[in-house]
Amino acid sequence: MRDRIVWKMVVGLMMLAGAAYGQTAVGNLTFDVASVRQSPEPDMKAMIAGLQAGKLPNSVRINGSRATFTYESLKDLIMYAYKLQRYEISGPDWMVTDRFDIDARLPDGATKDDVPEMLRALLKERFNLTTHNELQEQPVLALVIGKGGSKLKESTEKPVALDESEPLKDGETQKDTPDGPIRLLKNADGSTTYNMGVRGTFTLKYDDESSSMHMGASSITMKGFAVMMNTLGAGQGHQIVDMTAVTGNYQAAADFSLMDLMSSLSSQGINLPTRPGSGGGSGEATDPEGGVTVSSALEKLGLKLEKSRAKVARLVVDHVEKLPTEN
Repeated sequence: MRDRIVWKMVVGLMMLAGAAYGQTAVGNLTFDVASVRQSPEPDMKAMIAGLQAGKLPNSVRINGSRATFTYESLKDLIMYAYKLQRYEISGPDWMVTDRFDIDARLPDGATKDDVPEMLRALLKERFNLTTHNELQEQPVLALVIGKGGSKLKESTEKPVALDESEPLKDGETQKDTPDGPIRLLKNADGSTTYNMGVRGTFTLKYDDESSSMHMGASSITMKGFAVMMNTLGAGQGHQIVDMTAVTGNYQAAADFSLMDLMSSLSSQGINLPTRPGSGGGSGEATDPEGGVTVSSALEKLGLKLEKSRAKVARLVVDHVEKLPTEN
């Protein structure tokens, strides 16, 4: 039973790699008042009990005039504040390990859409955060066509652009990306659907019996496929960039071994628990149960990842304090 709980914990934490961080900030706003503290060490028994009940150890909650960030790394806070993905931020390694709790009150008239800008102001004031944007030539993983050619099935349906004025459905959240918004919907069967508009749609679902993640994509472009791979955390710490030069929309389905994905996430500083005896925790996890690795899953689709370099946009952290100023 404990084995199953820990694996569910892995899935929940892995999903945080693609959590909904983007909202649109409006105007120059700051929190009325904010308490910032280092997070206490978690009670592991309580954490596992919470996970069993579907509660993650870290969270962002915006409720009325109150914004609460619990057990969040500084990198996660920067991601939320600047509407970026993990791989788009360059900074010291400790930003992914040190955890903080923030309890803040919004000013009159402010909404959850304003919280990222207010969080940016707080990070600058309390952590002395300074940043700049630049294009950096970085090692990336290029998504390319394999030697045998693409085995993707062309989609008969065309994707529909997202209507950003349409209200979010129950259980739906939205994150902004440099290429446009993505809407995430938690489904009744435990899966999550990512609607990328004209880039297509994909759904991720954890299979407890096979300890794997199932992906099903509909009307997806190759650029959307790269987004999906980054969401899975499959880049071994590198951004995955579409270099297929393939146009069109496709259907695809694949199963990825969680052990393989865990190893990739670990290389990005996301430390996840492993099953007893699995040999995890070193960033060199293998799959003793013979699960399908990311590379073999892609090979079945006629795709592969290969090392390359590309100029990519980065938010570079020039300076940040490890401890916030006094409340």
